[in-house]
Amino acid sequence: MSAYLQITLKISDKNRGAAAAVYSKYKAPFLNTVAGAESKSLLVRDEDVQVLHGFASTDAANAYLKSDIFNNDVVGELGPLLDADPVVSIYEAH
Repeated sequence: MSAYLQITLKISDKNRGAAAAVYSKYKAPFLNTVAGAESKSLLVRDEDVQVLHGFASTDAANAYLKSDIFNNDVVGELGPLLDADPVVSIYEAH
């Protein structure tokens, strides 16, 4: 069974380029080093930006949320660009 981690971010237009750069910077390290990582996509809408991560399992998705790459690197760089707290959801795919 696979899983998806969806992180919805409120980012103003002026900060979207910088946020996209953070996404690009950490996409390959995510796919190459995070256990159970299978995909990562950036979804852009007028009202928000979503990062959709694919995992082999919900356990892998939850482990990523506790990892150094997520908490120290991604959150550290994205934090100053956010207009509100992110919304984090994990879904099982059947």
